[in-house]
Amino acid sequence: MDKTALVEQLRAQIGATARSALSARDAAAAEARDGATPDEKREDARAAHQLGTLGKAQQARAQKAIQEVDALQTFRPGALAATAKIAVGAVVEIEDDETGEGRTFFLAPVGAGITLTGPGGDGHLSVVTPVSPIGKAVLGRKSGDVIDVTVDGELREWQITYVA
Repeated sequence: MDKTALVEQLRAQIGATARSALSARDAAAAEARDGATPDEKREDARAAHQLGTLGKAQQARAQKAIQEVDALQTFRPGALAATAKIAVGAVVEIEDDETGEGRTFFLAPVGAGITLTGPGGDGHLSVVTPVSPIGKAVLGRKSGDVIDVTVDGELREWQITYVA
């Protein structure tokens, strides 16, 4: 499986997050600077402080996203054999034996929680990182293994049904 398209989608979505955060930062700064008369600003210093805090938070969000995009510049996941141990870059499918509920995810170094479209528009994959509970549980495992993961305070048992 060629995972280049997945990495490109991930990079594009994180890049959009960075642009959005920078835009929000600029809007907060403009509002703090131009949004009120000098008398109104003196009377409501709290609003100016809140806008400044919002701007700083959006700047931090943008910096994090930019760092994640940079981390993906050299990320070139290769294909894995069906019997290979799961590593960063793997596409993994897990299934709950009790409910039959399945989930497919892409184990990436960054981008937790982002949803990607599968190759050729085939389904959706959630991005999971190695520090997440699911990421930790599947690293080093193989297709056919059963993993236990606590999700929202509930212990879940999933079988790994596919690795690529």
